[in-house]
Amino acid sequence: MEDKTEADFSGDLSRRRWLIATATAGGCGCVATLVPFVEYFEPSARARALGAPVTVDIQALKPGEVMTTAWRGMPVMIVNRTREMLAQIPKCDGLVADPDSRHPFSMPLPRYCRNEFRARVAHPAILIVTAVCTHLGCTPLARLEPGPQTGLPDDWPGGFFCPCHGSTYDLAGRVFKDKPAPQNLDVPRFMFSAPDTVVIGKDEQGEA
Repeated sequence: MEDKTEADFSGDLSRRRWLIATATAGGCGCVATLVPFVEYFEPSARARALGAPVTVDIQALKPGEVMTTAWRGMPVMIVNRTREMLAQIPKCDGLVADPDSRHPFSMPLPRYCRNEFRARVAHPAILIVTAVCTHLGCTPLARLEPGPQTGLPDDWPGGFFCPCHGSTYDLAGRVFKDKPAPQNLDVPRFMFSAPDTVVIGKDEQGEA
């Protein structure tokens, strides 16, 4: 074996330094590429905000009126039902497809709404439902007044009407029989943080 000269050792050392520098630069490049890649999968602030609970002041919501807010990118209807409206709900038990809401659509019915009004016991008049038809996702319209109306039967008891394909729901958001929509309107988790303030997307168990 030939003895290496000082020039040979110098050349080997230069090559090693070049390889280390190249490997280090490549590693840094991979890390620099990886960081944005990992961050790509992190939910954006806007996405997190869309999923956050929504606080709604319902002080101005009078009996017989409805208001709409948004939660998780979905419209949500809040209805302040009158005594007459509440009295109409049990009369529809035999007309709706799922009177006890045993077959939820996209979220389970909160346990505290498992009653004939699908509402909090302490606030029976307040109905909160997602305004998303369980047929193809159109937005149902509030048709709270009873009686003949365009697109509705003459004996209409009041409720909600989907203009896309004619599905109808009663004043508790339960779908009537023989309609395109197969299930009742969803009731999201919610709670009252004050007598006139509703928080949608959160209850005593935490955020939905």
